[in-house]
Amino acid sequence: MSKSNRARQQRAQERIAQIRAEEARRRRRLWLAGGTAVVVVIGLVVGLVLVLSGGGAKAAGPVHLKPLGSLGPLRPVPAAGPLGPEQVPVPSAAALASTATAVTGQAKDGISCQSSEQTLFHIHAHLTVFVNGSARQVPAAIGIPGAIAQSTPAGSFAGEGTCFYWLHTHAADGVIHIESPVHRSYTLGNFFDEWGQPLSTSRVGPARGHVVAIYNGQVFQGDPRDIPLTAHAQIQLEVGTPLVAPEKITFPAGL
Repeated sequence: MSKSNRARQQRAQERIAQIRAEEARRRRRLWLAGGTAVVVVIGLVVGLVLVLSGGGAKAAGPVHLKPLGSLGPLRPVPAAGPLGPEQVPVPSAAALASTATAVTGQAKDGISCQSSEQTLFHIHAHLTVFVNGSARQVPAAIGIPGAIAQSTPAGSFAGEGTCFYWLHTHAADGVIHIESPVHRSYTLGNFFDEWGQPLSTSRVGPARGHVVAIYNGQVFQGDPRDIPLTAHAQIQLEVGTPLVAPEKITFPAGL
């Protein structure tokens, strides 16, 4: 391996460690502060700015679910792919769609792209996609315009870019990073809007057909755009048949 490749891998590994360390520090700060008035005031001020600027999100409505058994027999979950740089499996499959149509810096759905990642509200969700029973990757660098792919021993990691949207992906492992300067509701529709891909009851990106959405092991009722991106949510979208049982990943420390 050349010296330049070793240097790039080292930078990528340092970036991953930095992200995890920041998450650990954030959790300690929240525990020590106990939700102090300072944090509340900051959140209210930023939230007011977003609302006045048209960036406020509508309040999340109730989530309507029905039992997984209502879908009938399901194909077993395929073997997980190799662990990626975030220690989450990366599907051994093609990407559902590229990031060519993704936003490039302009605000979208009241979500801005900033020079650094925001961590006042910092959670992660996971998205799995199947098309006619076959897995599809959710690519890295959604929400990171001008992303620089860094090589790591576990695969490519997008740790740098022109700016970072509050919803983004660093690797092709389906982990959606929600890193926002204000605590607000985000949905899967917001994420697909950043990606520049359609999402409805009959379409997921370029894949067309009847869409079944599974949310934390139960069947989501309604428009998949409305699926909330909550902490450690496990979301699965299936287009067509056969239907596959829900995948369940383990979020490693720091995610």
